[in-house]
Amino acid sequence: MYHFLIGPAVGAVIGYITNDIAIRMLFRPHEAKYFMGFHIPFTPGIIPKEKSRIAASIGKAVSENLMNREVLEKSLLSDEMLAKMGSAIDEFVTTQSNNDETIEQFASHYLTADDISAMRGNVTEGIVKMITGKLQDSQLGNNIAHMAIEHAVEKTRNSVAGLFGADKFVAGVAQPIERLLAKHINEILQNNSEQMVEGLVNDQSDQLMGMTMRQLVTGHNDQIAQIKNGIFNAYRVIITEHLPRILQDIDISTIIEQRINEMDMKEAEAIILDVMKKELRAIVWLGALLGSIMGTINALI
Repeated sequence: MYHFLIGPAVGAVIGYITNDIAIRMLFRPHEAKYFMGFHIPFTPGIIPKEKSRIAASIGKAVSENLMNREVLEKSLLSDEMLAKMGSAIDEFVTTQSNNDETIEQFASHYLTADDISAMRGNVTEGIVKMITGKLQDSQLGNNIAHMAIEHAVEKTRNSVAGLFGADKFVAGVAQPIERLLAKHINEILQNNSEQMVEGLVNDQSDQLMGMTMRQLVTGHNDQIAQIKNGIFNAYRVIITEHLPRILQDIDISTIIEQRINEMDMKEAEAIILDVMKKELRAIVWLGALLGSIMGTINALI
């Protein structure tokens, strides 16, 4: 009777111990061991010994199969992801509709005072240059002069003086007057437009930065919807057109390989065991089961 019990029990113990030792030998020892100058076989463990090769293989596998363009694009442009973005934007708008902070105060949560000042200056400068360039266009002065002369002729024609033919006189001298007027308007715009525009833009900038976030979002549903669509469109363009270059610049494979190589083996072992603890323990108990079965078969034979 004991003969039939001892065999399976011994087989189970041997199977359990051998599998447990085999799993431990995957990681340990972490470094090569020597005895009297001779290298002890199976040191370091399999994973520490092949760490560089494993790191390169994992990096390549992840970049080619798990984080390639097709996988990321499908995930980032999925309906679920776009819905989350839409919800985040709606939540932000709802929150700001009850926010009485000024735009400048709100921006100060994310930017320094110097950054806000620099950004404000850059935006103001850009707007001033754009508007000034339009105002200094000679065609604008010509158009203003032409409209002014046309208005003067029309007013004269409809006035009492028009009854005596004054409008015909004005029309006769309209062209030289128009050229002279256009010249003076262009000179005024050339010499003073930048100063005038800068003052107006600065005043508007002060008013804008002094607006509350509540005022910014309340009653502007159409504009907010347009901005939301613009964000979605820009996001799609970034993912579809720029993602390949981003992935190429990031080089996920190299980053993963370097990170694994930089990891201490104790850290790597702890991570792997934490992730696969249940599975590795199952392998150990499977060894015990197989050992027990072999012991039983041996006892029966």
